[in-house]
Amino acid sequence: MIMDITYKCGSDSMDYKRVTEMLSQAYWSIGIKEDEMKKAALNSALVIGAFSEEGRQIAYGRVISDKTRFAYLTDFYVDEEFRHKGICRKMVELVLAHPDLADVYQWLLVTGDAHGLYEKCGFKVISRPKDLMEIRGPRPKDR
Repeated sequence: MIMDITYKCGSDSMDYKRVTEMLSQAYWSIGIKEDEMKKAALNSALVIGAFSEEGRQIAYGRVISDKTRFAYLTDFYVDEEFRHKGICRKMVELVLAHPDLADVYQWLLVTGDAHGLYEKCGFKVISRPKDLMEIRGPRPKDR
């Protein structure tokens, strides 16, 4: 089945009600609310979405970056009905080639289950695991 998928960048192009429906089911953002999703998008360097032939948003992702040295891919999600069709891979390729991020040379992401997909886009298991550190707190209860 050949699908006509449209890819769009920019916060104004996203259907945040639909994005929230999708991401609220993802293991990393269970129960996320629309206001949190919008705020995250507006504070990101780039957001990208994929849309079906009917114009329904079927995938989403965003990039946190200084647009110079560093970028972090997050919230990449494809609706279950449209998975395994190359949509996420295409979104990642578009982001990696985006002119706003042309100077970036260090790209990071975290995935629990899509290593194979991201490896096809050039990502590798982190080369310096002892250097990576984090502070991880719970999501605020009012979100």
